[in-house]
Amino acid sequence: MEGILVEGLNKTFREKNRVVEAVKDVSFSVGEGEIVGLLGPNGAGKTTTIKCILGLVKPDSGRIEVGGIDARREPRKAAGKLAAVLEGARNTYWRLTVWENIVYFAGIHGVSLSRGKEYFRYLLSVLKLEDQKDVEVRKLSSGYKQKTAVACALAKQTPIVFLDEPTLGLDVEASYDLREALRKLQAEEKRTMVISSHDMKVIQDVCERVMIISRGRLVTDEKIPDLLALFSARRYKVVISQNGDAAAIRAAEEKALERFPGCEVKRSPQTVEVFVNLSDGRQIYELVDIMRASGAAIETITQEEVDLEKAFLEVVRREARACG
Repeated sequence: MEGILVEGLNKTFREKNRVVEAVKDVSFSVGEGEIVGLLGPNGAGKTTTIKCILGLVKPDSGRIEVGGIDARREPRKAAGKLAAVLEGARNTYWRLTVWENIVYFAGIHGVSLSRGKEYFRYLLSVLKLEDQKDVEVRKLSSGYKQKTAVACALAKQTPIVFLDEPTLGLDVEASYDLREALRKLQAEEKRTMVISSHDMKVIQDVCERVMIISRGRLVTDEKIPDLLALFSARRYKVVISQNGDAAAIRAAEEKALERFPGCEVKRSPQTVEVFVNLSDGRQIYELVDIMRASGAAIETITQEEVDLEKAFLEVVRREARACG
């Protein structure tokens, strides 16, 4: 099975006089041919987790299997199953052309030009790099550099691929093109992919499942439709008119925040918007009663449509509140 298994992964770092627990007892699996998103705030531990799996960082404890191989016991053999694009790393040689980079990186992974030539050309076509084929990478825009790095990773034809911030530096159109390319390649090749990104559109458009790491712990592992459904049934927006009594509006805000921790308040010159997540749909009546008792004038109440970004923020905020 060309999947990934992580069990009880732990990693700490020493910084001056303190110990930082970057990864705390993280366990998950990614099935063969599955494409999964890995999300987390900055410093949450997701990049450390990826580097542990790739063999770039040595974990303190835990089990890692890559394509059925124990990656800690046989790191070189496991590395043969993996390709990656890492954020902040030099993933290409800038004085080589796009084509030369693809041929080089595939070659050091054992894919010769004669064997991979047609596939390399196909990658250029799918990633819309054909016109840049003979251009040195250092002369490309940041978006084309990023697409070249993705092409070099895919050209190795490994069964497992990690893409860390694959749309970094891409404009809206190029980001859309890359998402389309990844969907197409995944449908045709059924590679196992893990994508880490702050671009929620990439995760929502391309991935089947999402894992969220916060404060070093895996706090969510759900299919994306299930995660969105979980929050979409609970989030409401109440719009209060600013033309009413200012004291009444403040009282309504304070009582809503007290009764529903984590609710958000946004103000404009005309209105106050209160966003609240309800654990039970019947609590909407309680919210209305709070507004009425405070004397606030309600303009509208609507059920919010939740996208992955909103669901992610709510998961992270809940974890932060639970940890104090």
